[in-house]
Amino acid sequence: MSSATVSLYLDPQIRDWVLFPITVVMILVGILRHYVVLLLQSAPKKLPRNAIREQRALIRSQILRATAANSPLPTTYYKAISQHLSQAYANGTYLKDGPPKGDAPASAPPNPLTDPAAMDGMMAGMKTQMVMMVPQMVIMGWINFFFQGFVLIKLPFPLTLGFKSMLQRGVETPDMDVRWVSSLSWYFLNFFGLNGLYRLILGGENSADSSRDMATPFAAAAAPQPGQAQDYNKLFKAERDNLEFSEGLHFWIAKDVDSRILTKYGRLPAK
Repeated sequence: MSSATVSLYLDPQIRDWVLFPITVVMILVGILRHYVVLLLQSAPKKLPRNAIREQRALIRSQILRATAANSPLPTTYYKAISQHLSQAYANGTYLKDGPPKGDAPASAPPNPLTDPAAMDGMMAGMKTQMVMMVPQMVIMGWINFFFQGFVLIKLPFPLTLGFKSMLQRGVETPDMDVRWVSSLSWYFLNFFGLNGLYRLILGGENSADSSRDMATPFAAAAAPQPGQAQDYNKLFKAERDNLEFSEGLHFWIAKDVDSRILTKYGRLPAK
């Protein structure tokens, strides 16, 4: 019997008692998870004044260099600010621990297992992971226990046989049309497809997206660890060279602005 001659007629109660409940439960669990994650998030700790000053000093130099080609500052002012920052970087004026001593050994980065701030961040990440993973494990177990082998819906568009293993998990029938979707596959379609609805209900920065459960461990592994603190003394030394290079690229955007305006409006002959 070919697959084209096979017809299935679903009981309407499958739609009312299986399809709709799975969809509604996954939506409600995602919304609940979003608010639980918000409750578990602790307020960020305030940085000391010296640490903020250290970061802002580097940003100040980066902004100055970014506007060098079309700078709103005249050349004398630009060079004065650039040389002042360069001298301050050389003296260690903006370092939060003060200027480094010549005979002092290089400070090692703090151990994340002994740093209270790093431990708090690790615990917050673990709690968020648990809130993300446990509901999905419970929902999958619920579907496998109560709705194993159910066929829920038929997609209204044709598909190739390559989608059969993805759409008919738990239903081993080689003659069934590829467009039929099993209960377990419907769970996975909702798992990856409800993000748009969550953005509509909760906004763009929400914690209800289930697809992050798979991406977060890899993102956490690629992210810099809390113990890998930045050495601002080395960053300031590199920034001194960048400032010196940007001085040669400086151009004051208001240079000869009076002549350019008069020429534009025909008060002076064009050169």
